[in-house]
Amino acid sequence: MTQQKAICHHEFGRPLEVLRLEDVKQAEPQVGEVRVRLLAATINPSDYGMIAGSYGRLRELPAVAGREGVGVVEAIGRGVTRVGVGARVRFPEAGAWQETACMPAANLLLVPADVPIEQAAFSFINPPTAYCLLQKMVDLAPGSWVVQNAGNSTVGLAVIQMAKTMGFKTISQVRRGELIAPLKALGADHVVIEGSGWAKQLKELTGGEPIQLALNSIGGESASDQIKALGEGGTQVTFGGMVGDLVRFPTRFLIFNDVRLVGFWWDQWCQKAGSQGLNQVMSAVYGMMRDGTLKLPVEATYSFAEYEAAIKHDQQPRLGKVLLKP
Repeated sequence: MTQQKAICHHEFGRPLEVLRLEDVKQAEPQVGEVRVRLLAATINPSDYGMIAGSYGRLRELPAVAGREGVGVVEAIGRGVTRVGVGARVRFPEAGAWQETACMPAANLLLVPADVPIEQAAFSFINPPTAYCLLQKMVDLAPGSWVVQNAGNSTVGLAVIQMAKTMGFKTISQVRRGELIAPLKALGADHVVIEGSGWAKQLKELTGGEPIQLALNSIGGESASDQIKALGEGGTQVTFGGMVGDLVRFPTRFLIFNDVRLVGFWWDQWCQKAGSQGLNQVMSAVYGMMRDGTLKLPVEATYSFAEYEAAIKHDQQPRLGKVLLKP
């Protein structure tokens, strides 16, 4: 029986309290399955929600943690003709923080070989979320203004670069002044500090043009500032709630500015869009990664044995993803 390393949890709770690096049995691919070896995985905010037991979709315990990574097919079961050994694919989502995993070949998401491995490792959640936020929620005309909070998050960095390519203009809210220069270097039109009263200078920022779309992944006062900044008929899309603070219901703005508050969940969008919709979005993401118009920073890379240090690093102020490798 072949053993392999996996970062597991047997109960829900704080990651540093419930996660353990364990030896688990390596599975053999059954009929119609392939075994994928992990090349690199990433740490996402949704990973913490799944480990804590607060995410919208949970796994049965005990569970292998992690939901995003890129791997390579290393073994195939009988009847598999779609892919061969050596194909680069998304690592099975049901537990990305392990050395290998098996999954049906029919469910594989293929990754172009010319997309850099580190970029591919976090290409399956944040970049396609950014793409959908810009392309699937509101019909934006070229030159439209978009405001987002958490501008230094991976979604935020992808929004900045994609919006530039798509012809949109962006205002990115951040909490630290040292983030202004690097975000502008990536293509942000304006970078503003949370709590600075930036919404009162909106005419100077946009030249009097209305903001059509607000992207909220924080909540609290940050989200309220966005609602106040939206133009008539504008839409705020909430896809995260990092601080967990309540957003005061903006009665006045809903009535007099006719703003709309909607939500977006990538997992649910994928289910509704089906394989054709998913492939269209991923093709666009990989096209931008391939030609360099989308290049997301890597903050640090850790081995499985260093997972505690990786999580501590991920929870500190940073600009880029933290990766895990076997």
